[in-house]
Amino acid sequence: MSRIDRCRNVEDFRALAKSRLPSPVFHYIDGAAEDETSYRRNTEAFRSCDLVPNVLAGVKDVDMSVTVMGQKLAMPLFCAPTALQRLFHHDGERAVGRAAQKFGTMFAVSSLGTVGIEEIGRTISAPRMFQLYFHKDQGLNWSMVERCREAKFEVLTLTVDSITGGNRERDLRTGFTSPPQLTLASLASFALHPSWTLNYLLREKFSLPQLEGHVSEGTDIAISIGDYFTRMLDQSMDWSDAEEVRKRWGGPFCLKGIMSVADARRAVDIGADAIMVSNHAGRQLDGSRAPFDQISEIADAVGGRIDISNSTLPSVLAQIKAGTIRAIAIGSAKRNSQLPDVATLEEQGVTGANASSWAAFFAPAATPQPALDRLSGEIVKSLKKPEVVEKIDKLGFTVEPRDPAQFKPYQEQEIATWVKIAKDAGIQPEE
Repeated sequence: MSRIDRCRNVEDFRALAKSRLPSPVFHYIDGAAEDETSYRRNTEAFRSCDLVPNVLAGVKDVDMSVTVMGQKLAMPLFCAPTALQRLFHHDGERAVGRAAQKFGTMFAVSSLGTVGIEEIGRTISAPRMFQLYFHKDQGLNWSMVERCREAKFEVLTLTVDSITGGNRERDLRTGFTSPPQLTLASLASFALHPSWTLNYLLREKFSLPQLEGHVSEGTDIAISIGDYFTRMLDQSMDWSDAEEVRKRWGGPFCLKGIMSVADARRAVDIGADAIMVSNHAGRQLDGSRAPFDQISEIADAVGGRIDISNSTLPSVLAQIKAGTIRAIAIGSAKRNSQLPDVATLEEQGVTGANASSWAAFFAPAATPQPALDRLSGEIVKSLKKPEVVEKIDKLGFTVEPRDPAQFKPYQEQEIATWVKIAKDAGIQPEE
């Protein structure tokens, strides 16, 4: 039995991912902003929600299907947009798309995705969503919208809560950038994860194909995600811009990052078809209210006029085991529950996600089916027997001081030496 087959819950997937990924990559996925108060609050919101089941309802046959943004889904969760996926597993979005296709749910691709819009359009038959980050380069924005239309994507989502970078302290400690840089601090972690390192060095070159021809940062020029948001995204974006995106797209349109009733009403006013109630999993603004606690208030104001999904998700088992059924219980008609994906590394070990910034549920990569299979099973089990298991994830790590300038002259030589040592030892890139 492989290690992936021994994963019985989300925490098992997370532990496997942590063992397989270099520290900077894992903590980029798993972390949040500042003191990570919102990150923990997102989970606590699910944990503090009581269940009062009605019995003798006849549950021999359970129908999990829902319609979200005009798309018929076989389960009340879908794979949300997640940036940089081929850093977590070399198959990246390709694997997550195949999993969504197998389980009959929707698959979302990020503007900072690592597989191109056109390839996803050709190879994935599941309903496809594209998540647009609104850049200062207007040509880039409209190019991505047009490419999605030509590739026959079904839904366009505009992220509205990330026009400046959050202060993600874990990334500052580990020195995480896209693409990754070897530093004195990170060298040991990369060396201790040879499968990941060889896959990164020897397989398909890392790139952000949605940005090609417009932006070099993130592909050829290393940059932190926080700095990328601050430098590249249009901080003057307002409601008129959102309405212009909707008009140019012309299909089902969603706003991701809505938290207030006032903004939910404005979304209805501009003709949006859906909103994701989200605090970016606490990765942007620490101290914000948990989206799960906000859904009822927003649904009371605009429910029935717009689709509403919950896009919170901190990376703890409590949110999935307890949160899946609770989110579905709170949702009704136009209130759907959304859980994101993240592909990781080696035996499809899974890691935390937050919608577009991850933190909650861990979908394996090369074949993310095990995680979706576990989650769909949990929903059915909970519907038939309201049973909740809660676990709290206690995080902790240390990082040595780093001096990239001192290390840079030796970087290429060290990479070559490490690859040779690994090959001599018989270590090859994983399949």
